[in-house]
Amino acid sequence: MRIERVVINASPLITLFRAGLHPLLPQLFPELLVPAAVWAEVVSSTHDDPAARGLPQAIWAQQRQTTESSDVAAWGLGAGETAVLSFAHRHRDFVACVDDREARRCAAVLGLSTIGTAGVVVLARRRGLIDSTEAALRSLQAAGLWISDRLIAKLAQADISH
Repeated sequence: MRIERVVINASPLITLFRAGLHPLLPQLFPELLVPAAVWAEVVSSTHDDPAARGLPQAIWAQQRQTTESSDVAAWGLGAGETAVLSFAHRHRDFVACVDDREARRCAAVLGLSTIGTAGVVVLARRRGLIDSTEAALRSLQAAGLWISDRLIAKLAQADISH
């Protein structure tokens, strides 16, 4: 299944901007929505951050108001995760881009499609947009994405075998 429509959370946005990999997003996903709660979390940052500066300039990012789903709210997730998953719950043709483990568990229980930041990199490599999965994942790791060396090695090995 080709992913065309994505609703994205703050942590993928922040780490992709910090790693300089944010230009991959509009190349991969023709429609990319940022819930208002996520937008506020990213741009209302009190520190100078590439995502806080870059998101308002990103013409490919569509800010969207969302309505909280009671099924998602019951999980007690953060505001951003709740907004992303609530939108995906109501709009099943959207894939939720989240990294938080509990948010991914919630999505699985609710039958929602998800992709994480590492998955964005793997997809970019498969589509020929980057040369190295490992280099991009290392950049994300340096930018603050928690990803183990073991998982990086596993994804890089899969990259070689394709």
